[in-house]
Amino acid sequence: MLFLVLVLLVLCLIFPLFLFLFKHRTMPPGPKGLPIIGNLHQLDISNLYLQFSQFSKIYGPLFSIQLGLKPAIVVSSAEIAKEVLKNNDLVFSNRPLLYGQQKLSYNGSDIAFSPYSDHWREIRKICILHIFSSKRVSSFSSIRKLEVKKMIKKISGHVDSSVVTNLSELLISLSSSMICRIAFGKSYEDEGHERSRFHEMLHEFQALLAEYFVCDYIPCMGWIDKLRGLHGRVDRCFKEFEEFYEEIIDQHLDPNREQIKDEEDIVDILLQLMKERSLPFDITFDHIKGVLMNMLVAATDTTSATSVWAMTALIKNPRVMKKVQAEVRNLESKKDYLEEDDIQNFPYLKAVIKETLRLYLPAPLLVTRESREKCTINGYNIPAKTILYVNAWDIHRNPNIWKNPNEFYPERFLESSINFIGQDFELIPFGAGRRICPGISMATASLELILANVLYFFDWKLPHGLMEKDIDTEMLPGITQHKKNPLRLVANIHK
Repeated sequence: MLFLVLVLLVLCLIFPLFLFLFKHRTMPPGPKGLPIIGNLHQLDISNLYLQFSQFSKIYGPLFSIQLGLKPAIVVSSAEIAKEVLKNNDLVFSNRPLLYGQQKLSYNGSDIAFSPYSDHWREIRKICILHIFSSKRVSSFSSIRKLEVKKMIKKISGHVDSSVVTNLSELLISLSSSMICRIAFGKSYEDEGHERSRFHEMLHEFQALLAEYFVCDYIPCMGWIDKLRGLHGRVDRCFKEFEEFYEEIIDQHLDPNREQIKDEEDIVDILLQLMKERSLPFDITFDHIKGVLMNMLVAATDTTSATSVWAMTALIKNPRVMKKVQAEVRNLESKKDYLEEDDIQNFPYLKAVIKETLRLYLPAPLLVTRESREKCTINGYNIPAKTILYVNAWDIHRNPNIWKNPNEFYPERFLESSINFIGQDFELIPFGAGRRICPGISMATASLELILANVLYFFDWKLPHGLMEKDIDTEMLPGITQHKKNPLRLVANIHK
């Protein structure tokens, strides 16, 4: 009996592997893996985009890997990215059902990690019409103005006391405060212990979203995740954020809540839509929590990370810093704040932001997709349920597309129509197709305002003893790539 059980177990493990090899022998080439686990043992999640870049040099711009029992392909060229994200957009519009992401997004009740379905189309439509529309983004301008002014005051205090500014910490705090006020009308940045707890929660949340769970790729070996403590971490993180969301929603449902006139936040908007019941489907509290999760993790992280990378690139390139500051300061009279309307006259600043998103994009690997049915990509037969990675980092540094691709050179965009709104596959920091990030306009408005004012009011230099070459560009692991070591600079008020 024991022998029979062992034989059946071996067959259960090996048969899917042989079946996969037989069905998908026309997949693109790729690194050889081991039985059952495939290439999982070869992957380093902290530098996956760099590893994929090296693989693409060996196997080409489209190669395959085996993630346990699941096939995956990696795209590293603009041409093939266009083929999968535009020509086969509907085929690759799904998301793989990954344990951590599904648990923390309330089983895909959000926009980012929800499988492609009627529900996803409806919740995305609601967010585009009621949250990310140009009118709504403009309505949040007073919040952006308030938070940026507070940042300017803090930096001015550093100047007065001759303190080195930890720009990484300051910009993360600013982005967090800005998004929290927009999302649920409250900031935790001035609340000491609460602020520390909030940032610890966000850090753990992001780490778990990027974590590999064995159960996603070899279901019968999911017990390994429990031994590693991953399930316990996910449960604790989920519970913390569940309590956090519940507190926010209860505050908004309180009939005695004080609210500033004509200042609706995102929770207000979603609760009103939930109350009206005028939509094709009923919004639940899980939908609201899922959207809040997307705002906190996606909007906060990407805005702060990109701001820090922009200032890192500028301090390493004094020529560009001088040129962009000359542009933002070329005004008829001195101002105590640069308005959003002023920024429309700053083409070089916009080029700096594009170049930052090209060279230091916050998400080097776009959020993974999964094919809904079989298709043909670049002459290869790709089966249904194949995971898709798009290595945007590799595309953005391709020497066949970009001259001197590793150089920070914003001028390349001054005479170019290339943009990051999903139509030009040479530059896709926000993705493309149906799954493109819907919050591009909100992210751009925040980025432009932050950088314009930081560059307008202050001259920046390195602390004594440091040179441009000493500023590193190492990244922390995670879905969003933050600068590993804080950017510390000395600010002086521009006269």
